[in-house]
Amino acid sequence: MLKRILFAAFVAATLGPAVTPVVAAPASSVYIRIAPPPPRDEAVPRARRGYDWSPGYWNWNNRQQRHRWVAGSWMRSRPGYIYAQPSWVERDGRWEQRRGAWARGDRDRDGIPNARDRDRDGDGVPNRLDRAPNNPRRD
Repeated sequence: MLKRILFAAFVAATLGPAVTPVVAAPASSVYIRIAPPPPRDEAVPRARRGYDWSPGYWNWNNRQQRHRWVAGSWMRSRPGYIYAQPSWVERDGRWEQRRGAWARGDRDRDGIPNARDRDRDGDGVPNRLDRAPNNPRRD
């Protein structure tokens, strides 16, 4: 009887970690010691109304332990936002991959964030005097 209990304990201890499900939280950044290759040259297609072109980038494939090229693609535009491309940054001999993300930006692309911009739509009329200070059709 003692042999059966010991054998069952041995089997449980051996197979336990293999059977236990592991749930990994999604990571916002990836840290590795292998530098990414230089970016590939991609032909940028003609502009599409309502879309922004997102160039390709090197993504880390953890299963294969290597970089994998992700081709560029069209992304639906988000007025008032700017898309920060995925990028790699070296820190202390390790490479950090920063994921792409949308961030509030300057709508009129004058370099001033909209929260502090006195003329957000760039029509020459200060926001305090403008009936529609966020007018995207300021032509």
